[in-house]
Amino acid sequence: MKFAHIADVHIGAYYDETLAELSSKAFEYTIGKCVEEKVDFIIVSGDLFHVSIPDLGAVDKAVKQMRRAKDAGIPIYVVYGSHDYSPSGKSIIDILDSSGLVTKIVKGRIEDNKLRLEFITDEKTNAKITGISARKKGLESKYYDILDRDALEREEGFKIFSFHSGIEEFKPRELTPVECIPISYLPKGFDYYAGGHIHDRSENSLPGYKNVVFPGPIFSGYPRDLEKNAKGAERGFYIVTYDDNTIKHKFIPIKVCESTYYEYDASGKNSIQVKNEVQKNLGEIDANKKIVLLKVKGKLAGGRTSEIDFSEMKNLLYNNGAIYVNVNRYGFTSSEYTDVKVSGEDVNLIESKLFRENIGSVKLEQDKLLGEKGISLAQNLLKTTRLNPKINESKKNYEARQVDDGITTLELKEVM
Repeated sequence: MKFAHIADVHIGAYYDETLAELSSKAFEYTIGKCVEEKVDFIIVSGDLFHVSIPDLGAVDKAVKQMRRAKDAGIPIYVVYGSHDYSPSGKSIIDILDSSGLVTKIVKGRIEDNKLRLEFITDEKTNAKITGISARKKGLESKYYDILDRDALEREEGFKIFSFHSGIEEFKPRELTPVECIPISYLPKGFDYYAGGHIHDRSENSLPGYKNVVFPGPIFSGYPRDLEKNAKGAERGFYIVTYDDNTIKHKFIPIKVCESTYYEYDASGKNSIQVKNEVQKNLGEIDANKKIVLLKVKGKLAGGRTSEIDFSEMKNLLYNNGAIYVNVNRYGFTSSEYTDVKVSGEDVNLIESKLFRENIGSVKLEQDKLLGEKGISLAQNLLKTTRLNPKINESKKNYEARQVDDGITTLELKEVM
């Protein structure tokens, strides 16, 4: 048999037209390669979409590719990721499942406080597929706590377990704070473990757990993915073959565009030095038809961050042919930052003025719009920290409510 293993597609992650088009192009290439290779089926291990109800334009393009796979006789099996999961059950995944374009893998019931999963048997290959979907904030770990692993391990045949969680034993170093599950939560003895959620490619094995594979995203779901792409990270998916009791997984790389990454440390310099040096260096970058990522970090010895016109730098790169420019100023501060003062009596007005003062001058209309949205988002997030406890509400529940409201605020921003 031959099947494709895909994860973290994040359809609808970007509202920027260029990035949205590149994301669609990556998915189109993925499905096209699956059709060309004549795979028997496709497994998507979560986050096919970036939100549970994504932009319909992005959905339309994705559905056309799924129809292409269906017309070629290639079924698509899917588990929820933490992004396309919806506690209400009103997710685009459910709509596509009802339409027959995809098949949700997770089938089961809870009996005697045990989660008893059922297998989906692929008609063409007789491969037996099961798995567990993700939930927000890693809450799927509660399902693993009550999973009837013994019944799954007793099942005979070629078995695939699909999941969307990090595995503690295989967790990349930079993801130390991220909650993962131990490998022991998975049933032993499966032929292939189709992982998702971790945005780094890896092939892993431990006694009892062979072929635990994470393909990573096919393009990008976050700005940090774009940064990794520019630093040389390979993106793509796996085609897995099973023949003569031997499993082989071949990584299929996808590169929809070139990227360039430039980092500048402003520590110990003043704002005029930083502006002149960064502009000079950016002018020497080959930006033509590339995504250009600029990161400025460090603490200024003199001047303020708002005195550096990053919009002008973006314009320079666009004029040199860049197709998309992102400036990361997280970690870029000034010793004079705390000296910013504004007047006013209304808390919201004061916060708004403070944010605007430290954003600096913005010339591009698109950046102005993003800046206003960012200010609004920041203020709404601050509001969640000022929530008062309800009468007789425990500290634990109060903190959990603050976290939930913060996540809701961010999710509303994603679908604006």
